Amino acid sequence: MKPYVLKVPFERGVSFFQRAFLDRWQVATLSIAGLVLTPLGVVLFSVFSETNDVWLHFVQTSLVTLLANTFWLLLGVGVGTTFLGVSLAWLTAACDFPGRKWLDWALMLPLSLPPYVVAFVGIGLLDFTGPVQTQLRSWLGAEPLWFPKIRSTGGVIAVMTLTLYPYVYMLARNAFLTQGRRAIEAAQSLGQGRLRGFLHVALPMARPWIAGGLALVLMETLADFGTVSIFNYDTFTTAIYKAWFGLFSLSAAAQLASLLVLIVFIVLLIEQRSRSRRRFSHAGRSSVADRIPLRGGRGWLAFAYAISVLGIAFIIPVGQLSVWAFGVFQQDFDLRYLSFLGHSVFLGGAAALLTCAGALILVSANRLRNDLMTRTAVRVATLGYALPGSVLAVGIFIPLIWIDKQMIEWIQTLFGIEIGFILNGTLAAMLLAYLIRFLAVAHGAVDSAMNRITPSLDETARCLGVSGVPLLRRVYLPMLRGGLLTAALLVFVDVMKEMPITLMTRPFGWDTLSVRIFEMTSEGQWERAALPAVALVLAGFIPILLLSRYSNREP
Repeated sequence: MKPYVLKVPFERGVSFFQRAFLDRWQVATLSIAGLVLTPLGVVLFSVFSETNDVWLHFVQTSLVTLLANTFWLLLGVGVGTTFLGVSLAWLTAACDFPGRKWLDWALMLPLSLPPYVVAFVGIGLLDFTGPVQTQLRSWLGAEPLWFPKIRSTGGVIAVMTLTLYPYVYMLARNAFLTQGRRAIEAAQSLGQGRLRGFLHVALPMARPWIAGGLALVLMETLADFGTVSIFNYDTFTTAIYKAWFGLFSLSAAAQLASLLVLIVFIVLLIEQRSRSRRRFSHAGRSSVADRIPLRGGRGWLAFAYAISVLGIAFIIPVGQLSVWAFGVFQQDFDLRYLSFLGHSVFLGGAAALLTCAGALILVSANRLRNDLMTRTAVRVATLGYALPGSVLAVGIFIPLIWIDKQMIEWIQTLFGIEIGFILNGTLAAMLLAYLIRFLAVAHGAVDSAMNRITPSLDETARCLGVSGVPLLRRVYLPMLRGGLLTAALLVFVDVMKEMPITLMTRPFGWDTLSVRIFEMTSEGQWERAALPAVALVLAGFIPILLLSRYSNREP
């Protein structure tokens, strides 16, 4: 009875202070969710705004083309990445063949290449005046030589498939590692062969992971701006940019952005409904000895397939970039490139700090007070990754204009001073867009690290009188360092590669490596675009190697 009497006052005291602490974190969580909802609400509300001549022009001349191009792009990239990602994941996770150990992690390297970089490398190599067709004509002596057109729908789909398949590969590989040879053995015991066992047992069991990777691929495809602009392939992202910066109609850009958001929501709804009533479970990783041995010709055929994909998606583009960069380095490199690099690094570092801080707030609030409102606010706050960069740029620009106008009128009324825009065209607008777009990336890494902290540590800390901010500082932060570092690296590289947000919201003269690539590729100067592209590729190696290190751990 005595311990119970001593325990009640202590719990009541902790509950009082804890409730006050959690209220502050809850307000912060709701504020972050509000930041995400603001541009989304602005864009969706633009559907009901008055139409103008620019919007009518798009509806009459380009809307059907935009819808058709978007549909074929989503279909082609979805099918291509699923085929490459699933087949390569099965080979490296469930089979044993020559070179498997290093191909296991090397096949994730194309993720470090921005799609728009592979796009201009592919055009530079395979276009009519490129070295491949030129050499073939000289060898064969045929001037009207037939060659697949790289500047086509198939070319765009091929480039995006080769750069985005690692999303499906990584998740499908983790799913297959939990099955190994056991799923095939279970199918064989029922009288089915390996192929039917893979199609009817292993593949359906891995479906949630494959669907998750495919959803990321489709979101990246809808958000892409650089690749489609290099190929002159009209989609909603290029139309939004043209409406805003070419035709100077922000309202038309907002209405186009609202249609793109609706397409994003439809894609997410279809993906969620397709597996809403299904349940999947795994019993843990299988051992390396469970791999299916591929001997002789089958093993070398598997190696040839994997190395061909890696060569086309990564080795050849990086090699060609290096050749171009070396050729123009002396005459093109100057102090401007140090400025481009400095701007990119600053934006990446600042965005990484902001997103990690936001992710830490969301994860801590969800840990300390796991109620419905907090969980809902966290889910809303992580929706930004589903919004394309061009949509975010429009959704942020419109409310910031309204705030700027109110502040200008207020200052002019009180002090009689005329000033220009305060928020629009500043680094604050860029960083806000980065925070909304990439908060989900940081949240995923930090939340995974938080889930490894057992609840018993919280109880022990509270018994010792540690709660609130001291609990976060003295218990959570030391154990979250690995997750925070991973989140910072991933966001840093994503911001370095981000093109539409940077291009549409940057201050005047604030150019980055991605903006430099866009400017050079817009003029068809592939060699001069290679220097900033090489810098972006080098920046992407660290998180990719980190991902491969953790995903390669096997018991």
